[in-house]
Amino acid sequence: MSYEGQAQDKDKVINALGGKRGLIDSGLPALVFLVVFNLSDQNINTAIWAALTLSATLTFYRLIKRETLQHAFSGLIGVAICALISRRSGNAADFYLPGLWINAAYGALYAFTNLIKWPILGVLLGPILGENFLWRKDPKRLRAYINAGWLWVGLFASRLIVQYPLYESGNINALGTARLLMGYPLFILAAWGSWLILKRVPTTPGAQDQSKS
Repeated sequence: MSYEGQAQDKDKVINALGGKRGLIDSGLPALVFLVVFNLSDQNINTAIWAALTLSATLTFYRLIKRETLQHAFSGLIGVAICALISRRSGNAADFYLPGLWINAAYGALYAFTNLIKWPILGVLLGPILGENFLWRKDPKRLRAYINAGWLWVGLFASRLIVQYPLYESGNINALGTARLLMGYPLFILAAWGSWLILKRVPTTPGAQDQSKS
């Protein structure tokens, strides 16, 4: 089965990687934190409560709309952790510290699974796209997952290269701006690039037949 012209598979890929709603639920509170921090004469507590309130509101909205809560709840937990760390340290830049940890962890995970030829993208997307893990026996499909995975390694690495020095300098405005600019745009580029790589190689046939036998 080829990806060519299959919008359903494209949506599955993007949603599995976080999706547009996941970006909103995780990205907006960080933006609000930065804006409120500056408008409130750099009051950390006010900025923290503003970010937490927005994240909780988004989660409640997903709940009443009966939408998928995975990203909303993970976003709320993430904001709560960021708030706790920055509140305890009294350093506003620490609000963005867990994001740096996450990028480092994801970058290492994607790189390691690529190197051992068990690319995390294949593990996540194979069952969703109906090929399960049969793609590992298909050299072209395996290579496609690995190549797409390196795009994400580049994304996570670039965020660390740019944002960690800003964190160390304590320049919260530059750090918050960098996180915003390297959030949505880079995610969209990496997700789209992954789709372009994967759609050129047909999904590995036989998964459905194997499940019936």
